Amino acid sequence: MSTPAISPDRLMARLMRLAEIGALPQGGVDRQALTDGEIAAWRLILTWAEAEGLEAACDDAGSLFLTWPGADRALPPVLAGSHIDTQPTGGKYDGAAGVMAALEAVVALKRAGVTPRRDLTVVAWMNEEGSRFAPGMMGSEAFAGVRALAEIRAVTDAEGVSVATALDALHAAFPDLPRRPLGFPVAAYLELHIEQGPVLEAREKVVGVVTGIQGKKTWEVVVEGAPGHAGTLAMAERRDALAAFARMAHRLYPEVGGHDEQVMFTIGRLVMEPNAPSVVPARVTFRVDLRHPDGAALDLLGARFGAICAEEAAPCRLALTRLVDAPPNGFDAGLMAKIAAAAERHAIPAMPILSAAGHDARHLAKVCPSAMIFIPCRDGVSHAEHEFAEPAHIAAGTQVLADVLGELVREETAS
Repeated sequence: MSTPAISPDRLMARLMRLAEIGALPQGGVDRQALTDGEIAAWRLILTWAEAEGLEAACDDAGSLFLTWPGADRALPPVLAGSHIDTQPTGGKYDGAAGVMAALEAVVALKRAGVTPRRDLTVVAWMNEEGSRFAPGMMGSEAFAGVRALAEIRAVTDAEGVSVATALDALHAAFPDLPRRPLGFPVAAYLELHIEQGPVLEAREKVVGVVTGIQGKKTWEVVVEGAPGHAGTLAMAERRDALAAFARMAHRLYPEVGGHDEQVMFTIGRLVMEPNAPSVVPARVTFRVDLRHPDGAALDLLGARFGAICAEEAAPCRLALTRLVDAPPNGFDAGLMAKIAAAAERHAIPAMPILSAAGHDARHLAKVCPSAMIFIPCRDGVSHAEHEFAEPAHIAAGTQVLADVLGELVREETAS
């Protein structure tokens, strides 16, 4: 069985056109979730969907779906896509390449006259990045039942705007767009993404057959002390929140971050109050990101993290709020085999690879057979304006995606 060739020119033209929405001076993109920029991106994508004869819809969580109808509409669809939201100083490729690749794969199959047995749907999940509303992956979590929509809608951004307000504005901008139910049955899910790491480039591979995603835990930590005059309050009498944080950090980096070579430990956001030069710090709030490919090790390190914070907090008060608790997950062996076989058919250098970053596919794997295709990014850089992926590599990954999607929509079981 042969699969129609994708159009690299059409693929890249659409990806670069999408990158114009939220374009930054240094070549990156600021198109955060549920902003006017994302609304503009939806309008652009919907014009392409209409031109290609695809059925557009969304769900209550703000994810966008573009469907090529199959012969049997009662069968669960095959989904492919990623996200179009970015970091505040993000790149052109993170997420967006996966959505444009899925769209191109569908267009190539459709224009070639392929007859799909079941629906094939392109998806752009809401708020994968978590840059405006934290934590991220809200669309896929709501879809997979990981988090309740009511809980997601209650989250606010730094300006106090709630997801509910921003989500309602998104839906109001598209009053005629049909709504699909959250968590409708899915036969299989595929996601193409830049690696966001250096492995594929270093190994001179063009396609990564992703075996799974390492586990992740995140917390918000609040250390509550008391303010005082920097010149009159004796050191022994102080409840210095920054001093308590410093003791924690001094132990956390070697005891948690240095546990083994696979652990990833980051203190990524720190806010001190009142942040005045002559006032004892009264409150410190910080965020922690902890990742490991082994679930038992991740749980052990998570417990150690909490214990260290508790041991070093006094005389301040401590509050730990867990934001993300995602165990490691593996992907469907049958889908991984199809990806590897498609790369081999096209003589595309490929290798198995574990994802160090989180993706929406983590949550789809809970509800249907799922897999990911990685392509290299230059120097492993992502979440930065100079993020870059070779057009030839994007096209190669998209061709592999089209091959596998073509197989899935023709098959009786799609997995």
